[in-house]
Amino acid sequence: MGPITALTWALEIGDVSRFRSVKQAISYCGLCGDEKSSADKILRTPLSKQRNKHIQRVLVEAAKLAPKNSHELALVYEKAKQKGSTNRATMAVARKMVTYLLAVDRGQRPFVPAENFTAAA
Repeated sequence: MGPITALTWALEIGDVSRFRSVKQAISYCGLCGDEKSSADKILRTPLSKQRNKHIQRVLVEAAKLAPKNSHELALVYEKAKQKGSTNRATMAVARKMVTYLLAVDRGQRPFVPAENFTAAA
């Protein structure tokens, strides 16, 4: 994740305490599909149209590059790609990035990638 992604996150998200869970933040960013359910039937739809379009676009573009720079995100990408298409894998990486950004923002501490964590500790 680059500085532009982090800056866009800070400007577009604002106070992260309004999200009670990671799922809410992912939904706000438009990185999950809608679900329509009736009785026993559950229909999953493409990405929800209720979203913050700007943060969604920035996260998806960053997720396309992130597996090249992070071993952990490359593993997320490959695992998701085995289950489906490259688009599905990119969305999985973008959701993982939201998880990271939310954790860093809530902890108010600098982000340390997993591969650098042992060296930094």
